Amino acid sequence: MAIRDRNFRKNLLLVAVLALITVSIFYLQSQKTKVNSGAIDRTLEQQDNDPNNQSAQAKAENTGKGTVKNLAYPKAPEFAGIEKWINSEPLKMEQLRGKVVLIDFWTYSCINCIRTLPYLKAWDKKYKDKGLVIIGVHSPEFEFEKKYENVLSAVNKYQIEYPVAQDNEFVVWQLYKNLYWPHKFLIDQDGYIRYNHIGEGNYDETEKQIQQLLKERMERLNEKSELSEELSRPKEAVESSFRSIGTPEIYMGYQFTRGNFGNEEGYKADKIVHYEMPNKINENDVYLNGDWKNNADNVELASDYGEVVLKFKAKSLNIVAGSDSKTKATIFLDDKTVDSTNKGTDVIIQGNTGFAEFQEYKLYNLVDSGNYNSRTIKMKVSGKGFKLFTFTFG
Repeated sequence: MAIRDRNFRKNLLLVAVLALITVSIFYLQSQKTKVNSGAIDRTLEQQDNDPNNQSAQAKAENTGKGTVKNLAYPKAPEFAGIEKWINSEPLKMEQLRGKVVLIDFWTYSCINCIRTLPYLKAWDKKYKDKGLVIIGVHSPEFEFEKKYENVLSAVNKYQIEYPVAQDNEFVVWQLYKNLYWPHKFLIDQDGYIRYNHIGEGNYDETEKQIQQLLKERMERLNEKSELSEELSRPKEAVESSFRSIGTPEIYMGYQFTRGNFGNEEGYKADKIVHYEMPNKINENDVYLNGDWKNNADNVELASDYGEVVLKFKAKSLNIVAGSDSKTKATIFLDDKTVDSTNKGTDVIIQGNTGFAEFQEYKLYNLVDSGNYNSRTIKMKVSGKGFKLFTFTFG
């Protein structure tokens, strides 16, 4: 399972507090009656406290079976706090009653989210005429992901046709008690959350759950048409062997660092630091050379020239980066410039040189090799203003 966990962006004290709370919740939950494995924790039952959502309504909705369903599954919260909608007029859960709804929490710079999109798009095309509605709830990880124009550009780039809601203030995220990118919630025709899945993978299981809820809907409507049980295999899907990846996701910036920073100068909040490359580097630690400003969620090149070095173990390497002015970086692998056999999709080959240009704030794919060997990437960056947020791997 590959995910981004928003809790990693807390400080160590908060993590410790959350751990204590989690242990307490686990104990309390263990004392409760267990429900079927497809149901999620009833921490969402705040909406069930509304008299309008009590079992009387559930009975009416499900012809006598609602009482059981109301006890086993939480009601899906209503959309709230959405800044803008893309591909749709504003939607409400109430108006989607009678449909099967899949909510996907994502953000456009998250590689784990991007790798799930081929399946979401395939399911949208395959089942939208059968009663499925997919809604992407875009909850931003970085400030630049809050801009409508950036989200719209990503929706167009990835050819997403289903509705996308901008949850910039994490209102819907909090209503669903969510912690992860990506996270899918599957809601039945009566508005109950029947299944959820965190991270990448388990696509067959998720699609089977979609099929099951659509069959229930067809039975309710006495529809005679059959639903194909064939599972989707999108051609553009990229599968990764997560057990073979030896480098964790790395966050830059003094506030979000997870410790994978090798320079002995360290981080100095909101200061420009002159970094020098040591004689020896350790695997999975990032090293800088040149003058870099230490921002909360990124490091920003403050000199005309700088270097970034990382020894990693993965098949592909991506960075979340951008620049307020166009910045260029020559990309090397093991002291040789990248070539057509190992370059990422955002690398340009000119003559014997592989380089990337950075301006738009987004995910850039720099390395795409054929194996999971250890290798060292070096970026020779030219131009002030280049900002580096994260490294992610596949």
